[in-house]
Amino acid sequence: MAGSEVAGALWVPVVLFAALAQTVRNAAQRSLTGALGTTAATLVRFLYGLPFAALWLLVLCATGQGGLGFALPAFSAGYFAWIALGAAFQIAATAALLLAMKERNFAVAVTLSKTEVLQVALFAAVFLHEIPTPLAAGAMALATAGVVVLSWPRGGWRGQGWARPALYGLACGACFAIATVGFRGAALALQAPSPWLSGAWGVLVAQALQSLALGLWVARRHPEGLRPVLRAWRVSLLAGSMGAAASLAWFTAYAMQGAAAVRTLGMVEVVFSYVVSRRVFSERLSRPEAIGMALVVLGLALVCLQG
Repeated sequence: MAGSEVAGALWVPVVLFAALAQTVRNAAQRSLTGALGTTAATLVRFLYGLPFAALWLLVLCATGQGGLGFALPAFSAGYFAWIALGAAFQIAATAALLLAMKERNFAVAVTLSKTEVLQVALFAAVFLHEIPTPLAAGAMALATAGVVVLSWPRGGWRGQGWARPALYGLACGACFAIATVGFRGAALALQAPSPWLSGAWGVLVAQALQSLALGLWVARRHPEGLRPVLRAWRVSLLAGSMGAAASLAWFTAYAMQGAAAVRTLGMVEVVFSYVVSRRVFSERLSRPEAIGMALVVLGLALVCLQG
């Protein structure tokens, strides 16, 4: 596809930046959840990210980095179908997490949602015909096993009522996986002159659709409508800007590399989160956590080698 000549190893730092920006966004969104509610805090990610996505696209066009100037790329019905698929399933994945949060055992749901990477590989093989190499498949399995070990409930799952949370977790992972395949499919369908332009247009279109859908939902279901979202603009700007930066990097990486490899390396976010947690709370890793972290890092190293 267009831009593949620059893909090489460049997708690796792009994904690392995406994971880092996503870690910051998660921290900002977490502070908004209590005041706004989970759905409104999720809307912040898209609504306040839109201006930054539009600004990045204008910068690319003005500087000629997109390869088309201010001309529009060759949009197609297939492109918008892939984007709409990704946007819808990204919202559905968030809804599955919201349902999981109401359950007594959220840890089980989180653990099984981490099967996303394996499900991405499955859906990408079926819908995009992207078959992972044996090395890539091994990297995915190692990284997934490491995340499962890291998030495994300390008391185990016995007697914790895990059946329904497990269903929500698997549904969440499946929805995120389909969203990833949708965004990768859109990047392939657009055939933009550069992965940067592909990523910028993908984020702008997807977040516009998501802002419209979630904005209408919050406006109708929240007692105060959108007013709380607008009042919390200071923290929301941080969450939105970091969310846009992360999404722009993810979408750009999808234009450079296969979906499964991108999402596997994206698990480095788990490592970032643990590092932040340990630095803030000065806690030591337990033995299972150390084993899980080692498996994740090994899987990430392997996926970088195969990329």
